[in-house]
Amino acid sequence: MNPHAAVKPLDEAARAAALARQAQLTKPAGSLGRLEEIAIQLAAMQGTLLPRIHHPWISIFAADHGVADEGVSAFPQAVTQQMLANFVGGGAAISVLARETGATLEVIDVGTLAPSPVAGVVQAQVRRSTANFCRQPAMSAAQAQAALDAGATACARARTAGADLFIGGEMGIANTTAAAALACALLGLPGAALAGAGTGVDHAGVARKAALIDRALALHGLASAPTDSLHALCAVGGFEIGALAGAYLAAAQAGMPVLVDGFICGAAALLAVRLNPGARDWMLFAHASAESGHAALLRALDAQPLLALDMRLGEASGAAAAIPLLRLACALHAGMATFAEAGVANNA
Repeated sequence: MNPHAAVKPLDEAARAAALARQAQLTKPAGSLGRLEEIAIQLAAMQGTLLPRIHHPWISIFAADHGVADEGVSAFPQAVTQQMLANFVGGGAAISVLARETGATLEVIDVGTLAPSPVAGVVQAQVRRSTANFCRQPAMSAAQAQAALDAGATACARARTAGADLFIGGEMGIANTTAAAALACALLGLPGAALAGAGTGVDHAGVARKAALIDRALALHGLASAPTDSLHALCAVGGFEIGALAGAYLAAAQAGMPVLVDGFICGAAALLAVRLNPGARDWMLFAHASAESGHAALLRALDAQPLLALDMRLGEASGAAAAIPLLRLACALHAGMATFAEAGVANNA
């Protein structure tokens, strides 16, 4: 994929029509708050007066990280592979959420240490784990491009299947460290500004993670922004983060709405927007993660999340939880009567 290719423009005529309809519905103007905004934004994205979310699609990208060797996670790397089987077996949180919302769920291995393919998992391995970015670049330029391409291919599968909303998720022990390092590089921040508990490390673990990030940023010449975004991905990123960014970019280029999950997906969204600023128009943001660095990412993306549930699981769980909210916004927009239809006086 070409990350710099033009994105599809939003349909401003559909936005104006949706805004005009909202003004005629039987309620005081603005009284449904964000629900009105969501419907209008989706109208512009879908190019229709009456948007709907019928076929949400969730792609979970999984990869392992060399920086796990530095002891930045409370869980061993074997959990990445074990969770792949849990995803496809239906036992993970995202598996339950996908069933309950009627979303299509696929799991994609873009770089785990799994000794053999897991049945039911899409194989798109770039390499078996990134390198330890505290010692060398996490990946080569060719591998970064392959990760972007894997994400774009997942988006293409979603479009072929008739999906009308793309959600990306991730799995990979130590990937909060990679996401924090990448975001620090893109924002010119020190490790302490974005390093968090991740899988549940204690305060000492968070401090160790921040120090490792600072060391890596200095090693790769990333200690101050602005920086070349692809260089930052190569230096300290992860294959699943690159795949997420590629999926977001491909969705924007094709004109498919994206619902961004939490901290790690937020770092991927920031990468996508730095590569192609127009991609931001196609992003909705699902929730405010309890991961400490997420607020800085939301500010950088000028994003207002839909939910605040203190979630920090990842694997697209926060985004899946927001699907019913999008559907309710669309249903209200389409199903409420206008003042004229209901015979109700309008003071406007």
